[in-house]
Amino acid sequence: MHRRHVHFSAASSRFPRQFPKSFSLRRKIPWWYQVLDPGSEFVARWNHVFLVSCLIALFIDPLYFFVPLVGGPACVKIDFGFGAIITFLRTIADLFYLMHMVLKFRTAFVAPNSRVFGRGELVMDAREIAIRYLRTDFVIDLAATLPLPQIFIWFIIPAIQNPIAVHANHTVSLIVLVQYFPRFFLMFPLHRQIVKTTGVIAKTAWTGAAYNLILCTLASHVIGSVWYLWSIQRLNSCWRIECAKEMDNAHSPPCKQRFFDCTTLDDPQRKLWLNSTQVLANCDAFKDDFHLQFGIFASAFTNEVASADFIEKYFYCLWWGLRNLSSYGQSLMTTTLSGENLFSIFICIAGLIFFSHFIGNMQTYLQSSTARLEEWRIKRRDTEEWMRHRQLPPELQERVRRFVQYKWLATRGVDEETILQSLPLDLRRQIQRHLCLALVRRVPFFAQMDHQLLDAICERLVSSLHTKDTFIVREGDPVNEMLFIIRGEVESSTTDGGRVGFFNSITLGAGDFCGEELLTWALVPTSSLNLPSSTRTVKTLTEVEAFALRAEDLKFVSTQFKRLHSKKLQHAFRYYSHQWRTWGACYIQVAWRRFKKRKLALELARHEDAYYMNGADKESEYGHESSDGDGELSRLTDDVAGTQHLGATILASKFAANTKRGANQKVTILDPQELKMPKLFKPDEPDFSRDLGES
Repeated sequence: MHRRHVHFSAASSRFPRQFPKSFSLRRKIPWWYQVLDPGSEFVARWNHVFLVSCLIALFIDPLYFFVPLVGGPACVKIDFGFGAIITFLRTIADLFYLMHMVLKFRTAFVAPNSRVFGRGELVMDAREIAIRYLRTDFVIDLAATLPLPQIFIWFIIPAIQNPIAVHANHTVSLIVLVQYFPRFFLMFPLHRQIVKTTGVIAKTAWTGAAYNLILCTLASHVIGSVWYLWSIQRLNSCWRIECAKEMDNAHSPPCKQRFFDCTTLDDPQRKLWLNSTQVLANCDAFKDDFHLQFGIFASAFTNEVASADFIEKYFYCLWWGLRNLSSYGQSLMTTTLSGENLFSIFICIAGLIFFSHFIGNMQTYLQSSTARLEEWRIKRRDTEEWMRHRQLPPELQERVRRFVQYKWLATRGVDEETILQSLPLDLRRQIQRHLCLALVRRVPFFAQMDHQLLDAICERLVSSLHTKDTFIVREGDPVNEMLFIIRGEVESSTTDGGRVGFFNSITLGAGDFCGEELLTWALVPTSSLNLPSSTRTVKTLTEVEAFALRAEDLKFVSTQFKRLHSKKLQHAFRYYSHQWRTWGACYIQVAWRRFKKRKLALELARHEDAYYMNGADKESEYGHESSDGDGELSRLTDDVAGTQHLGATILASKFAANTKRGANQKVTILDPQELKMPKLFKPDEPDFSRDLGES
C-alpha cells in the first residue's frame, strides 16, 4: 500500500499567498436548500403575513356568491367583469398558500422524544421534514391551495356549449363553499403556531380587539353572502316551479327553462311568453305578506337587493348578516322548508359562539388596556377611605392625594423594581445603564468616575419621587440615602446644629446631589452600624424626580471599588458638595475677621508710635527756643525731654515686639502642614464668639 505524498511547496506556488476577503472554507448553502428554524424571526414574520393573507382570502371567496344578479324580468345573468376581478384576487391569494406549503417543506420541527427538558431538539433533515409534512398537514394545505374555481371558470365552462347561468353559478358556488372549510380550519394551527412562537397573537390591546372585530365582521360577511346566493336560488326555484305548472297545463306559448337566462332576452318566443305568463305574478315577493313563499329571503326582493349595484348589495348583505348574528336570528321569519330552518339555526348558533368568544376576547383586550387605571382608581379609593377613617387633617390629605396623582403620572402604575428583578443580571445591568448613565453623568461628581464604577452605581440606583413641599430629610435625622436630582428643585438649609444667628440656604437643581454625609460614612473602613446625622434640612420646592443610592448599596460600592477612595474623587466631592462650600465660606469669614483685627492693631500701633515721636520732637524744639539766661531751668527741661523721649521709645519697642510675637504665633497656627484635614471629614467649627470677646 503506497502512501500519497503532497508537496505543499509546489502547490503553494500556484496560488496567491493571501486569500481574498470573501474567501471562506464553509460552503455557502443556496437559500432553496436551507432549513428554517420554526422559532426564527423570519418564520414568525411570515406566519403573521400568512395569517393576514388567509383573512383576505376568506373575505374574497364569498364574493363569488355576488356574481349572479337579476338582470331583467324573470331572468338571471352572470356579472363576468366582477367575476374576473374576483378570480384575479383569488389567484394572488392562492400564491400565498402555495408559498406557505413550500416553506413547510423547509421548516424544521421539534422531535417529540426530545421535549423532556427545554425547547427540545430540532430535526434539520430535509427528508424527515418532508415525510412528516406529507403525513400530517399536506392534504389539508393542498385542498386549501388548489385553484378549483379558476379551473372551472377558465377551462370547464368554456368547454360546455350554451351553459345556463344559474347552473354554472351554482357549480362555482358549491366549489367555493366546499373549499372554504379547509381554508377556514387552516387558520387554527396557524393561530396556535403564532401563539407558541411569540406568546400572543397581538402585541397590543387595540390590535387584539381589532383582530377579533375583523373575525366577527368576517362571519357577518359570510352569512350575508350565503343569504344573497340562497335568495337568488329561491327566486329561480319559484320561477321553475311555476314554469313546470304552465307546462303541465299546456300554456301557450309554452314556458322553457332557458327563458330564465338573460341571454334570451331578445328571443321572440320569450317575449311572447313573457306577455302571457303568470310566473312573475306568482313569484312576486311584495304579495308574500306572511313570508310563506320566500321566508327569510323576501327582503332581498322587496328592497331590490338582487338587482342593485355591487356596493349597495354588499353592504346590505353585510348588515343583514351582522344584525342577525348579533340578535341570534330572533327576527327571522322562516318557512317550513328544512334547508331554510337549518340555515336559521346555524345563524343562531354562530351568533352565540362568535359573540361569546370573539366579543369576549375583544372585551378582554380592551379591559387589559385600562386594567392599570382601574387598579389605580381602586387604590386611590382605598386611600381616601383610610384617610377619612383615621381623620387626617385636610392639608395632610391633600398632600397624600398629590403624591398618589404624581406617582401615577410618572410611572402609570408600573412597578419598575419588580420588572427589573425578574430579569437576568446582565440584562438588568444593561437596562440600568441605559436608563441611568446619561442622567448620572449630568452630576458633575459622577463625571469624574470611570465606567466600571459608574456601572456599579447605576446598577443600584432606584427611582425616587417627591411632591412639592415635602421634607426629604431634616437636620439631625439619620441619612439613609444619597439623592441625585434629575428634575425639579429642592431647598437645602442649615443652622449649623442650632447655632443662634446662623442660617445658610441654597437651591439645588438638576445635576446636584444631597446626603453627602453618607459618602463620608461609607468611606470609613471601620464605620459603625449607626447612620450619620444630616447637617442640612432638604425640602422640595417643586415636584422632584431623582435617583436614590441607599446606605447599604453605597457601603458595598465603596468596599468593592477602591477607586472611590482616590484623592481626585475626594477633591471633586469637596468641590461640588454644598455643605463643604458652606464650611469653606465660614472659615474664610473667620480668617478675614482675624486678618482685619490684626491689621487694625498694627495700624493703631503705628499711629501711637508716630504720636509719641511727634510729641518728643515738639518739646525738644521748645527747649532750644527758650532764654539762655536761665541755665538751670534749661538743663532741667532737657533732662525731662530726654526722659520722655526714652520712655516713648521703650514703650513703642515693647508694643512692636508683642505685636510681632502675636503675628508669628498666628502664622504658626495657620501652617498648612498642621491644618491638614482627614479625608472628607468636617473640620472643627470656627469659634466666632472668641473673636467677638477679644474685640
